[in-house]
Amino acid sequence: MNLPTESLAAPRRVRRRLPRSFKELTPSHAFNPRTFFKEMVWKALLTRRTGQNRRPIFPSLVSGQLALTWIGHASFLIQFTNLNVLIDPNFANWLFMLKRIKRAGLGIKDLPPIDLVLLTHAHFDHFHKRTLRRLPSPKIAVTPWGMGDLARGVGFGRVIELEWWESFSHGDWKVTLTPSQHWGARVLHDDHRGYGGFVLEHQGRRIYHAGDSAYFSGFREIGRRCRPEIALLPIGTYLPDAFRKVHMGPDEAIRVFKDLGANWFVPMHFGAFKLSFEAMDEPARWLNQLARQNNLTRHIKVLEEGVPQVF
Repeated sequence: MNLPTESLAAPRRVRRRLPRSFKELTPSHAFNPRTFFKEMVWKALLTRRTGQNRRPIFPSLVSGQLALTWIGHASFLIQFTNLNVLIDPNFANWLFMLKRIKRAGLGIKDLPPIDLVLLTHAHFDHFHKRTLRRLPSPKIAVTPWGMGDLARGVGFGRVIELEWWESFSHGDWKVTLTPSQHWGARVLHDDHRGYGGFVLEHQGRRIYHAGDSAYFSGFREIGRRCRPEIALLPIGTYLPDAFRKVHMGPDEAIRVFKDLGANWFVPMHFGAFKLSFEAMDEPARWLNQLARQNNLTRHIKVLEEGVPQVF
């Protein structure tokens, strides 16, 4: 493990008072109980679930190739010739009252043995304990600081916690935790938990998963320090505008892609769960429009859930 000098320090951990209202349960302070129930619960209940679990046909790879499979939401399987990595796996059809509108693209039973799981933060749509307990042979979990107690006891052989800009190497792969603008608490009293994105390096390839984040200047530093070839960037959960304190839309994700200097932009965090007020299909439609306007169409890969894409 190495610790480069930090210019973006991890947030100071402070004790929060109890919230005085439902609005204070999220940093955006954006909605009241009636609005939450109508937009996130009731509309989802009235929406027919789409998508299908398909049996993936995983490609044969040679050294230096990687296959990327979007499971749905922020969940990905990354495969190399000798390494299988899951990021933020979530196969749930329900998160408490929140209905999954589009099924995961493949089933847990169809996963290969998993060598490494990267968990960007403790929110229930990114850290789903029931999914983690069912993973086939997960060996190592890498998380931000303060998440070890959650990750232990769900089947991992080893749990590694990192601070921003710390790296962990094992064999010939390396993973680095990068800053983001979000928050990490799972429940009311655990603001000690961290959050961030990950840069994974293996066989001469470098792939970046941003986790959840609003747009902030730190993306330029990520691009300078560890410029990725492939950037997995969130484009959903941006309405109302107050949500942009902790999330971003396609317009800001385009800025992130340019800041990073990546070659490929793979969008995520849309289309599965109703977590905000924009229409379910709006993020992808808007992204495609912006890509045409910015002459970036050939750099953006909107993956189909459950279908491996070789890069």
